[in-house]
Amino acid sequence: MHRTQPNRRRLILVASAASAGVAALSAWPLAVRAQAAWPQRTVKLVVPFPPGGPVDAVARVLAARLSELWGQQVLVDNRPGAGGQVGADLAAKATDGHTLFACSIHHTVLPSLKGRLPYDIQKDFVPLSFGARFPVVLVTHPSVEAKTVAELIALAKKQPGKLSYASSGNGGGTHLAGELFAIQSGTQLVHVPYKGSAPAMSDVLGGQVPLMFSDAPTALPQWKAGKVRALGVANAKPSVLFPGVPAIAESGLPGYEAYSWTGYVAPASMPRDAASRAAADIQRVLAEPAIAQRLHDAGAEAAPNSPEAFGRFIADELAKWTRVVKTANIQAD
Repeated sequence: MHRTQPNRRRLILVASAASAGVAALSAWPLAVRAQAAWPQRTVKLVVPFPPGGPVDAVARVLAARLSELWGQQVLVDNRPGAGGQVGADLAAKATDGHTLFACSIHHTVLPSLKGRLPYDIQKDFVPLSFGARFPVVLVTHPSVEAKTVAELIALAKKQPGKLSYASSGNGGGTHLAGELFAIQSGTQLVHVPYKGSAPAMSDVLGGQVPLMFSDAPTALPQWKAGKVRALGVANAKPSVLFPGVPAIAESGLPGYEAYSWTGYVAPASMPRDAASRAAADIQRVLAEPAIAQRLHDAGAEAAPNSPEAFGRFIADELAKWTRVVKTANIQAD
């Protein structure tokens, strides 16, 4: 008896520990499975612009990597139209829990430019993460006398209403960069809108228009070839894409900052757990050195952040561009 009692007690303790361990191990896979349950099928990433543009290019890099990470295809769904409204409206109304949306600077400009929209970029979506910046660079034809931002401002003030600048289109990021520059510098510049960056740059190269606020992918090869002069980038700080080119804010116009961008949101109807996982994984992918390098090579700067930070950024952009649109009296096409 004295020998068997401890053995029985020991067996009971072992059995209890084993039961507790089984319970813990059973709970752990269930938690993991609950977290990993999304996505359960193909995820649609709505891009509100045609294939080939900067927002589309970043979305495709992201979609390919997320497909690997999730084990489900992430399909880029291009829905262009009305300056980004068509795709935004479609995504806002999605209720399948597997739709994401690639928003851009356009969606913080449209409310003040167009007025009432069929969706609300803040109320109908939840922010996931900032995606990437597309630096805007102020370039000139080599014949322009000014060699710096400060010299250009002085030249523009001597010739009010004489200097013109090209942009990729009315109400777009490069147009707004030009209007913000004019407002903050106290100059009068003439806006010449084009249907895209390529034809705008073509006329700058030909000397028909002396200045251009250009997206980085369009300006970069022309600058490297010496066909245009880059006076400054519109980031708050110099861009690694344009080594040796100062920020406009540091070379003649303190406080100036304007760039195009893309980021990611989900319909407000998406379950919270799914949105949280999408946000975390988008941030993770954009922070990967290989992905950041691919975007850099395409003229974009990866800059993932938290949903809260991206939500604040959207609010700030809405306020900023509302002031510019009203001050410059920009009219919708």
